[in-house]
Amino acid sequence: MRLLLLTALTMTAFAANSVLNRAAVGGMGMDAMSFGVIRLASGALALAALVAWQKRGFAIGGFGRGVAVAGLLAYIFGFSVAYRGLDAGLGALILFGVVQITMFGGAVLAREEVPMTRWLGAGLALAGLIWLLAPGPGGAVSVAHAAAMALAGFGWGIYSLQGRKEADATQATAMNFILAAPVAVLLSWGLTGEIGISGAEALGGQGVALAVMSGVITSGLGYALWYAILPGLGASRAAVAQLTVPVIAMAGGMVFLAEPLTLRFVSAAALVIGGVLVSMRKA
Repeated sequence: MRLLLLTALTMTAFAANSVLNRAAVGGMGMDAMSFGVIRLASGALALAALVAWQKRGFAIGGFGRGVAVAGLLAYIFGFSVAYRGLDAGLGALILFGVVQITMFGGAVLAREEVPMTRWLGAGLALAGLIWLLAPGPGGAVSVAHAAAMALAGFGWGIYSLQGRKEADATQATAMNFILAAPVAVLLSWGLTGEIGISGAEALGGQGVALAVMSGVITSGLGYALWYAILPGLGASRAAVAQLTVPVIAMAGGMVFLAEPLTLRFVSAAALVIGGVLVSMRKA
């Protein structure tokens, strides 16, 4: 039960990231690269202060650290760029569909036991997600933005698979952010020629505040918690659990943005949650 509750809290943080990103980039016109840089830098500063205060030390690590940093950068920038041209539902479907494929592939390659109940749970959850997020008729999908979200999903899958090997979740997350932040600044400068904030200064600093909130709370602390619970979940259960994120994000929109509650949402959410509960059962 403790693992289930911590997983639910982490998935809520992930869903909040989606809402914060869409609000700043899609709603306020903030530059996606700037949002990603501020998100990483603020998370790095907060986690560095936490690690220093707890006297955990700063270990750069080896090849595995490089894999995690590369995965984190692919996720952060792919995620931010994709939401310039994708609606929330389709973007989430691409992201978590690719995450699931990546992590299940990792589980198979690592010869992790994947019982039939977990395959069944994954199928139920994915079916519910497809039903919930399937785009309506008309409206061409931007291939470039879909590819950016697929890259984000692959990056997050790799980042999560690497996290299962970390002994100190907080220290590992801090080092991932600390090493990724300067690379993100250089990437932003190299691709755009400047490091600034667009969108009328993201509506008087509100976009910056959302990026900082995303970096410090829902990313920095949320990812540290994710790394802490990953060893108990395993790759396949972790993959299925993340399919709840789009449902949580849409539920948040209904609560905070007065979006309508539909029978389709209730039915699809029941499928997703049921599939996750089946998958979380011990074999």
